[in-house]
Amino acid sequence: MARDSKTRKLRCRRGLLLTAAMTREMLLALAFGYLLGSIPFGLLLTRLAGKGDIRDIGSGNIGATNVLRTGSKWLAGLTLVLDCLKATAAILIAERLFSDETAAFAATGALVGHLYPVWLKFRGGKGVATLLGILIPLLPIAAVIYAAIWILLLLTLRISSVAGMTAAVSAPITAAILHSSFFPMLLGFALLVLWKHRENIVRLTKGTEPRIGSKTSPIG
Repeated sequence: MARDSKTRKLRCRRGLLLTAAMTREMLLALAFGYLLGSIPFGLLLTRLAGKGDIRDIGSGNIGATNVLRTGSKWLAGLTLVLDCLKATAAILIAERLFSDETAAFAATGALVGHLYPVWLKFRGGKGVATLLGILIPLLPIAAVIYAAIWILLLLTLRISSVAGMTAAVSAPITAAILHSSFFPMLLGFALLVLWKHRENIVRLTKGTEPRIGSKTSPIG
């Protein structure tokens, strides 16, 4: 009986130590994801290219759509790719450094870091490219559907906000269809992306949302 009691105590201690280690790894993955996600590539690239401060152009957003308003398609494309891949990198590196269980925490950190970077007084991008970067390692099928919807709507409607929001909404829908455990997280992410587009939604209801390439000075 005494031996059984000691065994149970040892198992309990090991369980607590394992839980503490997992919690530490999850927090580290969250922080690491935030650091990578908060890198404002749109701002850095436009400054390096001599385009000035992207926050003083168009909507003031640091994302690819606003970078396009500098007149440089390659800068906008590079911003989009880097905003996407920083989330992918955060997840893959966290899984490598810690464990597969930390992927969701790294993903959360990356998206929140992009949307609310501490370096820019929490005024970040809108998360469309970064959410795609999250889907690539976590749910590749959803990433393909997401990208297809985004590109198709960009080419047809030429309204960046509609394309981005529709793509974001497709993520939790695909996850639900696939019975993925990531559904709750992706639903939360989609809602965050929609929240960041709230001004665009107002303009859409008023019919004043600009199209890509429009001569009208875009404001959001």
